[in-house]
Amino acid sequence: MNEKYLSQKERAAWLGIAGDLALALVKGGAGYFSGSKALIADALYSGADAAAKLAEILPWRVEGKGSRKKRPIARDGKSKREPVLSVVFAVLILMGGLQIAFSAIRDLTSGDLNPSGEHALLTIFLSLLVKEVIFQYQYRSAQKIGNGSHAAYADNHRYSLYTSLTVLIGVAASTMLGGYLHPLLYLDPIAALLAACLILRKGYLLILSTIQGKEGQELPHEDSVSFIDTVQKVHGVIRVEHLKALEDGRCVNLDVTISVNPRITVLEAREIADCAKKLLQHRFVHVSEVHMDIVPYEPGYPYKTNYELADSEAPTLLQ
Repeated sequence: MNEKYLSQKERAAWLGIAGDLALALVKGGAGYFSGSKALIADALYSGADAAAKLAEILPWRVEGKGSRKKRPIARDGKSKREPVLSVVFAVLILMGGLQIAFSAIRDLTSGDLNPSGEHALLTIFLSLLVKEVIFQYQYRSAQKIGNGSHAAYADNHRYSLYTSLTVLIGVAASTMLGGYLHPLLYLDPIAALLAACLILRKGYLLILSTIQGKEGQELPHEDSVSFIDTVQKVHGVIRVEHLKALEDGRCVNLDVTISVNPRITVLEAREIADCAKKLLQHRFVHVSEVHMDIVPYEPGYPYKTNYELADSEAPTLLQ
């Protein structure tokens, strides 16, 4: 791993943000001119996606000129995220979701409904295609990097797909069949109301993660194999007993437990651990913190070490 890891991850993240913003503008314009509340709700969800991603990757709040404020550190040693941007975006998302919900309810109670138009339906189809292309690029890039973020991309894409499909059904039924069956015109504001619920859910999760603090995402075992192989190559390490990798923004924090020869001194064991830590941080530039624990190697039955045989008073053969 080298600097290519960070540049590729940032490129995928900014591509997703730019794509969501572009889709939000296009769908919002089409929804405004066609009068489709559902399409406007879908546009707001795309904007909420972009806002949530921006809150994760934008720099920390600036203090003075040209100085970037450091992350505050909690008592447990973990860094805390400044919640300013997250709170602002969460409030805007919640306000937008409530506005869409109230507007959809007003349309449902008034009964003054009109078909959305074919260009609204075409906009949804094209947005689904563009969104899928961007997702496939992000997902494949995350898999190549091997940082476990592909699971987060899949989770975000799933709910975005739910919203778009709900809007698609509502707009399609209202546009194609609403002229023949008037009750089907209600599907457009109903779809907008359902999309508003998903928008409110997104805003709630964003503000909840801000209050409670976002926990690092644990990488799957297959993405941690390279870390284990690197530690295993350090002279003096007998076995990697445990390795847990947590993704924290652009960085990865490692919690490693290694076993060493039980007959060496504590100072020698610490030198081995320090060597493994430096090797991990040198080879993987995205590794930020490494916590190393050391335990004596215990082969267990039926294998015994020489010092166990020498100290044991019990006979090893039947008399």
